[in-house]
Amino acid sequence: MLVVRLDSMGDVLMAGPAVRAVAAADTEVWLLAGPRGRSAARLLPGVDHLRVLGVPWITAVDRPVDAAMVAELDAIVEEARPDEAIILTAAHQSPLPIALLLRLAGVPVIRGASVEASAGLLDGRWIPGEAFPEDVPEPERNLAIVRLSGYDLPEGDDGRLHVDLPSERPAALDRLPASYVAVHPGAQYPAREYPAGHFAEVVRLLTQAGHAVAVTGGDHERALTAQVAGGSGVDLGGALDLVGTAQVLAGASVVIVGNTGPAHLAAAVGAPIVSLFSAVVDPERWAPYGVPVELLGDRTAACRGSRATQCPVPGHPCLTGVVPAQVVAAAERLLAG
Repeated sequence: MLVVRLDSMGDVLMAGPAVRAVAAADTEVWLLAGPRGRSAARLLPGVDHLRVLGVPWITAVDRPVDAAMVAELDAIVEEARPDEAIILTAAHQSPLPIALLLRLAGVPVIRGASVEASAGLLDGRWIPGEAFPEDVPEPERNLAIVRLSGYDLPEGDDGRLHVDLPSERPAALDRLPASYVAVHPGAQYPAREYPAGHFAEVVRLLTQAGHAVAVTGGDHERALTAQVAGGSGVDLGGALDLVGTAQVLAGASVVIVGNTGPAHLAAAVGAPIVSLFSAVVDPERWAPYGVPVELLGDRTAACRGSRATQCPVPGHPCLTGVVPAQVVAAAERLLAG
């Protein structure tokens, strides 16, 4: 089986239950992911082999659609020799471009969800809104596609997001106490960012209330995490890879994070989440899944559903209107629950 999910970290993590369903049928599972989803894909239970292909119609990659890309996919198919491919896509995406390339590469059976006519490209075409409802969480959408393809979760699988983590802990985690709140201030797109100054005040209020706070972020976010951590939080910016970040989130009593990949990573390790959720995408589909969540942000803002990467509304009101005291109160509710 070749399972295709070519998006970013969060999208790949939300494909996890569908991958486990395919793996439960005693199949050899090859996962084809995009470059931004590679690290998350390595953590998914049920994946036997991972291959990576960047395609510009799914995420921004600095490469053209050309013969070299086709040859790269051909080589992956030749190596895997799949009996079948299932293409997982979000509601705003089409499976047909990659289905065409897989068909040309010789994959005998290809399935996916498409509102577009797809004769000759999809052997199993599931029409969203007819074969399954559209306004459902993304993990459930992915599961619906593989269930229609004949695969289901085994008995005892809760259908939540999960990752496999090593028992070894990076040395940076030795800086953390037994109990702490994790704050991840970064986001892939500016339209989904809670202001850094607001985040810094959240950290200050939490520490004032007696909570230890760990601030996580990538190497490119060191300045941000330093600002947010201030003099009271533990700044882990740039100190951890994705596995280490997952281990920090797994140990947190609560995670405070925007609508970005680490929110889904926090859900995959079972952490309660305060979700600072920008209105640019629908929370019914993209909010953290399967864990206790406090969802903050103005869902009626003018940017609602725009999928904008840069906020189209002056002042970014859907998130700037959430004051730090509200964030802390939401965290306290989760801690009390």
